Amino acid sequence: MEARVIRYRFERSGAAALELEAHLDPESLLDLAPLPESPPAWTRLEFEKCPNCPLDPSRSPLCPAAARISDLVTTFGDVSSIGQARVVVEVGGRRISKDASLVHGIASLLGLRMATSGCPVLAKLRPMAAFHIPFATDEETMYRALATYFIAQLLRERSGASPAWTLDGLKEAYRAVGLVNRAFAARMRAALTEDANANALVRLDLFAKAIPLDLEDWLESYGRAFDAWL
Repeated sequence: MEARVIRYRFERSGAAALELEAHLDPESLLDLAPLPESPPAWTRLEFEKCPNCPLDPSRSPLCPAAARISDLVTTFGDVSSIGQARVVVEVGGRRISKDASLVHGIASLLGLRMATSGCPVLAKLRPMAAFHIPFATDEETMYRALATYFIAQLLRERSGASPAWTLDGLKEAYRAVGLVNRAFAARMRAALTEDANANALVRLDLFAKAIPLDLEDWLESYGRAFDAWL
């Protein structure tokens, strides 16, 4: 099976276009890109290590998520977050474009790269990469997060493990994601001369905070659409 390729192109007025890709294993959805040969110091696991990271530096000297986005940080490290671009994304045989702030486009690509990096905390988000939606609204991401969580419970049940049909597990997963995002913002600010990437992480963190708070209200608001199932 061929790798899943997702391509982001940032077209800026008066500047050369910037293009980055994600090559994902078709089954595991892990990023297939090789780790950098000369990784920058900020990609080391112990540099601003996330408080909930379970990895051992002696076995994993590099932070998987940091290493997987190091090329992105190099590309956008001196680009201000106030910049605008036409962001063109090729995914699943479709081309999607939007005139947006660089922060919006970078946040979308950062989320994809970090979820597929091999980070054990962010791994619970990795199945969502199979149906990556660039520039997704909070509501769209909420729907995909719920679908991912309950599919995981079905797979647990089929494998003989105990499923968890309450939302507590999903809320806890996103609280853990929020800890990673906040630690990553500190890691990236140490590596950047401008603020575009760090601001993109803040955007991701705001959504990680919103998930545990909004789930119940969101389910209530969509309940009528599921009348046929009830």
